[in-house]
Amino acid sequence: QVQLVESGGGLVQPGGSLRLSCAASGRIFSISVMGWYRQAPGKQRELVATITSGGYTNYADSVKGRFTISRDNAKNPVFLQMNSLKPEDTAVYYCKAVTGATNFWGQGTQVTVSS
Repeated sequence: QVQLVESGGGLVQPGGSLRLSCAASGRIFSISVMGWYRQAPGKQRELVATITSGGYTNYADSVKGRFTISRDNAKNPVFLQMNSLKPEDTAVYYCKAVTGATNFWGQGTQVTVSS
């Protein structure tokens, strides 16, 4: 089992920045991929960014050049630096960890971009 706790969400004006953190506990040595997903009201959950145990990163086209996923040397926690935020980035952001064929999710953190 893996437990995930997100933090760092909040209200920010358009053009502003936020940094999300995802702290994992439990069988973290078995995690192969960690990522951030988001779900806006009335929409499906979508990929934002992922990072593998080898450090390979992948981003949704909508956030490329604005968001950066990273981790510390111990692979935990994982961060999402969000710059140049837009109102359409408003959503609940979820952290996900993959171990083998099992996905673990955090409880989510709200990000609201509004003036």
